[in-house]
Amino acid sequence: MRPLSLDNLRTLVTVIELGGYAKAGNKLGRSQPAVSLQIKKLEDQLGKPLFTKEGQRHVPNQDGLFLYKKARDMLSINDELLNHFRETPLRGRLRLGIPSEFATTLLPGIIGEFNQLYPDVALEITSSLSKELLNEPKSEQFDLILALINPEQATDGELVLEDDLVWVGSARHSLPHAPLPLVLAPDGCVYRSRALKRLQEQQVNWRIAYTNADLYGLTAAIQQGLGVTALAKTSVPLELELIHHPSLPALGKIKICLFSQKTSHPQAAEKLAQFIKLRLQR
Repeated sequence: MRPLSLDNLRTLVTVIELGGYAKAGNKLGRSQPAVSLQIKKLEDQLGKPLFTKEGQRHVPNQDGLFLYKKARDMLSINDELLNHFRETPLRGRLRLGIPSEFATTLLPGIIGEFNQLYPDVALEITSSLSKELLNEPKSEQFDLILALINPEQATDGELVLEDDLVWVGSARHSLPHAPLPLVLAPDGCVYRSRALKRLQEQQVNWRIAYTNADLYGLTAAIQQGLGVTALAKTSVPLELELIHHPSLPALGKIKICLFSQKTSHPQAAEKLAQFIKLRLQR
């Protein structure tokens, strides 16, 4: 059994969708007799006519319409396969906005692998508080933004992970007595506002012992025994450990979301988003 020619099937689909041999020929770059010959070859191979002539028009009959539907599916699969294996190398500059704690714990495991697969894509990373990254006009500077969103807050971002907010400290230092010393990012940080709110609700005495927007700075302070902090569980660095203590209230959940901005490199941005999502969801 000889296979049907995909080229002939594409001509059939074009004829039906454009409503005539001449129009199909113009689109495909073929003469009208050449188009007619391709349709004739299909009819001869299948042993049935596919069109009826009404005046000067060729109208698909029942068999022609049946073949048309199946041919579209075959051509779609064929084109999908070809596009997959002919994927052009990704190029361009991607601007990623990301909270500093994830820039420290998440990106090192992504950048090397991403660069190996897509060496012609340059990454430009900006670390800041989620609130600042999402505020206009700054948000327009990025192709992709990873940000923290409170669970009750409506968002246009894609939910990647709903993570636990946890208390974090140093294994070398016991939990200090009241007032509880806190090592936190500046005002505007989701972790800071949640930690202070829950401590106040539980009437736990606290004090701000150290403030730093960078996770490296917070980690160094905690390792020196200056206090404890709150982080998303997936962003806790290896040097620190989770703290469970009756005086520390539960901090609840936090949404980690990806925001796809207008970009000149949608394919590259989508690939980077896939890397981030896979790493966070492991």
